Amino acid sequence: MPILNWLTRDEDIRTAQHVPYRLLEEVPDLSAGDGGAGNMLIQGDNLEALKALLPFYAGRVKCIYIDPPYNTGAAFEHYDDNLENSIWLGTIWPRLELLRDLLAEDGSLWVNIDDRQGHYLKVILDEVFGRSRFVANVVWQKRTSRENRKAIGSAHDHILVYAPAGAQDWKKYRNLLPDTDKGYANPDEDPKGPWRSIPFSAQGFRANQMYKITTPTGDVLDPPKGRCWGATEPEFLRLRDIEGRVYFPKNGRGRPRIKKYQFEESGLAPMTWWTAADFGDNQQAKKEILELFNDEDAFDTPKPEKLIERILHIATNPGDLVLDSFLGSGTTMAVAIKTGRRSIGIEMGEHAATYCVPRLRKVIEGEQGGVSKTVGWQGGSGFRFYRLGPPVFDEEGHIRQDIRFPVLAAHVWFSETDRPWDGSGDSPLLGIHDGRAHALLYNGILGDKRPGGGNVLTRATLALIREDIAKLAPDFDGPLTVYGEQSRLTPVTLDRERITFKQTPYDVKARA
Repeated sequence: MPILNWLTRDEDIRTAQHVPYRLLEEVPDLSAGDGGAGNMLIQGDNLEALKALLPFYAGRVKCIYIDPPYNTGAAFEHYDDNLENSIWLGTIWPRLELLRDLLAEDGSLWVNIDDRQGHYLKVILDEVFGRSRFVANVVWQKRTSRENRKAIGSAHDHILVYAPAGAQDWKKYRNLLPDTDKGYANPDEDPKGPWRSIPFSAQGFRANQMYKITTPTGDVLDPPKGRCWGATEPEFLRLRDIEGRVYFPKNGRGRPRIKKYQFEESGLAPMTWWTAADFGDNQQAKKEILELFNDEDAFDTPKPEKLIERILHIATNPGDLVLDSFLGSGTTMAVAIKTGRRSIGIEMGEHAATYCVPRLRKVIEGEQGGVSKTVGWQGGSGFRFYRLGPPVFDEEGHIRQDIRFPVLAAHVWFSETDRPWDGSGDSPLLGIHDGRAHALLYNGILGDKRPGGGNVLTRATLALIREDIAKLAPDFDGPLTVYGEQSRLTPVTLDRERITFKQTPYDVKARA
């Protein structure tokens, strides 16, 4: 497969491996509403924030939408968007790698980009995700007004869509768009509700579909020239006499048509041309921001809530997890909350606190801008605000001694299993995966902070671990990996018990 090369490529494609794992520290004063709603707003470098999320959310994000800086040469207040092309490519690559690791197998990635960088980005995405994971290049009409200051005005953006399941398999996970253009009506007060009609004829000649039909007014009709009726005569009679689906226009004198009821039709498959009328545009987005903040300088390039709502409708269901690591003005989180999704937003600038927090608080209070009326939003939910804390590992790549048990437990479990950890942090047993149990003796998890009383593998601490294993899986008889400060069991005992002992902090490495 062809690849894209740039000056610092070899170094850039290894960047994600060297990003430190950092703690996420909540700032309660900036959090709001129901803290258990599952929404996180993180202020900090999105590369480090994505790495911090891996032990907890790897493979769990249903939809990722990002709107990265476009490298247009324009001067934005909140972004340095005047990067050399090679720097831009080196910046986006490691972030895409981490986003790929966070994305669920049935999930999808949506990247908003313009013509200047879109074609470079497509080649990189093909390499990071695989060409078979490419779903579509959606063309979104971002403006309808003319832009006379340019040789050719830009009226669209690209939204590149990728899915780990592949384009064809992802079709079974995506949702259809509601069909609002079919002209449903109920002129005859049909008890089955609104309907539209489709012709009862088919192209070509089929002998058993060439019968005569009598209209309610007594006219006898043959099929249209060059066509046959849409079904056999017995099927036509069933549709007319039993199901009541046959409709004769022109006061009963026209050719028969078949009723299609609104409740029967699931929707339309998304197309790649998204008009401003159906999906919103930049002018609408700017208006939404002005209504929220009454500030012309609030944000330069927001996206309309209608655009994000359509993406989340296609890619997710209520309760699914949505991630935006270039959160900007907070639109993705706002729409996710309004539509019942869980969300994580990452924003580097100070406006994470000065714009995103006030906006999300307004959402919680029930503001009625954007898509609120369309989706019936009345307020509720909540979010927790986090900033990036210190690295989990010291300069030599070993675990810091002041790290709390749940943080290290999540990291150890992810390092061993490539899965996020769901434990509660009240037992040294982290869990069982692929026939192997994993345990961590650290930071007084057993209630005794003396090394010999809780952080050292002894016969007593091993017995406690075995008790927890028996509670979780009574028939378990597989190997066990134990992390601890020391082991006082002999190599013979470890071998007989099928235990692999790993010493903290030295054997807990910063996972690539």
